[in-house]
Amino acid sequence: MKSMQLSHSPITYYVSKTGHSEWLLFLHAAFVNHTMFKTQYAYFQSKYNILAIDLIGHGQSTHTQKGDRIDLMSKWIFDILNAESIEKIHIVGVSLGAVLAQDFANHYPNSVHSLACFGGYDINHFDRNLQKNNGMKQMRMMLKAFFSIKWFAKDNKKISAYTIQAQEEFFAMNIQFSKKSFRYLATLNRMVNKYEGKKRNYPLMIGCGQHDIPMELAAIKQWKINEPTCRVVIFEHAGHCVNMDVPQEFNKIMEEFWTNASYQANL
Repeated sequence: MKSMQLSHSPITYYVSKTGHSEWLLFLHAAFVNHTMFKTQYAYFQSKYNILAIDLIGHGQSTHTQKGDRIDLMSKWIFDILNAESIEKIHIVGVSLGAVLAQDFANHYPNSVHSLACFGGYDINHFDRNLQKNNGMKQMRMMLKAFFSIKWFAKDNKKISAYTIQAQEEFFAMNIQFSKKSFRYLATLNRMVNKYEGKKRNYPLMIGCGQHDIPMELAAIKQWKINEPTCRVVIFEHAGHCVNMDVPQEFNKIMEEFWTNASYQANL
């Protein structure tokens, strides 16, 4: 894929234009980069146009200016869509990417063809007790990173992936994450419980792996209660980053979801 960057944005993005009418946007997890979806790119590039992004502070999106922060990602993504003449796009986000996917949908619902979030939670109705508990666990993990990114990555891979292969792939990306990039994550809470959930004019899929942490499974259960019309998928033999643990099953589920979303949109 060809790498691009807009003049007014710190975000590096990657484009694969194959002449298809529909676009996919992939938003990766924290501490890694856009290559966590490499299996998906290979599978879908002959069927869709693909847009991938390195989130701020990750991958090649590290040339920032004062005031750049993660809660500006939605605006930067919208600018990229405009630059590439993309009116609507299917969005899939994993973990941190699921949070940012929802924030984009909150700001620009008319640009969303469909939304799929894995390893995430409902940012519009997130339980404060879960939020507090999650924040404490994240703080303990980050303390390890301040001593050693390698130490942090060794523990993080076990939380983020279930299969040995996916863990090693996650680790290889994680050790490239810079300690100074933690500062860009400080404004994540600005996206949580800031918008009232409205009826979506596009389909929503949510899910996680059966071996994800209990808090994530609880968050998915609560999200389904909040939005009963959404589709829930719990992937067997997978942990947090389901697309890496069970890529073939993930690709099959996503292809079916996007095909149905396009069919419904054309009715």
